[in-house]
Amino acid sequence: MSNSNEPLAGLEEWEDFLKVRYPEPAKPETNFQATDPEKKKEQFRNYESDARPSVREFYRLNHRHQSYDFVQKKRQDFLSLNRREMSIWEALDYLNTLVDDSDPDTDLSQLDHLVQTAEQIRADGHPRWFILTGLIHDLGKILCLYGEPQWAVVGDTFPVGCAWSNRIVFHQFFAYNPDSNNKQLQTKLGVYEEGCGLDKVTMSWGHDEYLYHVTKDFLPKPAQYMIRYHSFYPAHRDGEYNYLMNDEDREMFKWVRAFNPYDLYTKSHQKPNWNELKPFYNGLVEEYFPPKLRF
Repeated sequence: MSNSNEPLAGLEEWEDFLKVRYPEPAKPETNFQATDPEKKKEQFRNYESDARPSVREFYRLNHRHQSYDFVQKKRQDFLSLNRREMSIWEALDYLNTLVDDSDPDTDLSQLDHLVQTAEQIRADGHPRWFILTGLIHDLGKILCLYGEPQWAVVGDTFPVGCAWSNRIVFHQFFAYNPDSNNKQLQTKLGVYEEGCGLDKVTMSWGHDEYLYHVTKDFLPKPAQYMIRYHSFYPAHRDGEYNYLMNDEDREMFKWVRAFNPYDLYTKSHQKPNWNELKPFYNGLVEEYFPPKLRF
């Protein structure tokens, strides 16, 4: 491959892998728990052995480079939000310039896929803010357009600054992460306190965390959690890291789990009728967001 930092043909390859790993949609539950607590370790490892070489390489790079210091530097670099000022629609147009070559059988744009997600949420009768979250939840992928490598944009997210859960896929690749040599960062709690709450926990860097900081002042708390943690699969699908959560986290993760099936399973090859849908979504965006946001 011409660029070792870009092993995936497109970001969709990572999502395709997730669909294999989690073939059944998660269902909202009243208590925080693993989606399938009976899943055997051997079955989990089959997802790794069957993965494409490009996906394996993607996770190798992600797990090698997503160290505590790396994430702190990315937060300092990006969370001043001084790169652009855009409306939501300008940001969606910008995201549409991100070409995904991983699915040659469709010419649907990034916006088309986001509208498909939002429309399924709308059809199921969820609140307006939930529909809006479906429309914008992947906007943080514009990090790719800033020149960020794939492994710093997408991927299953996880806390840094403490021991990695062994339920994180391709866990073995963390052996190459510099934090593996820091004894403090290899304890269960690391730099955190038990029950401190996820807002005090530093997550691996990617599109989730970036977009959360762009939009958090304008959305209700459940929407903030959906955006910030929708790739935190070790927690909302495997029930890990409960010891870092507080009661608010556990309550809000009901919404994260409710959102997850729409994130993974609503994409199709049918192009939405944007001319019919645009008035509704124009009104929705104007209801929650100012004319310009800092990115």
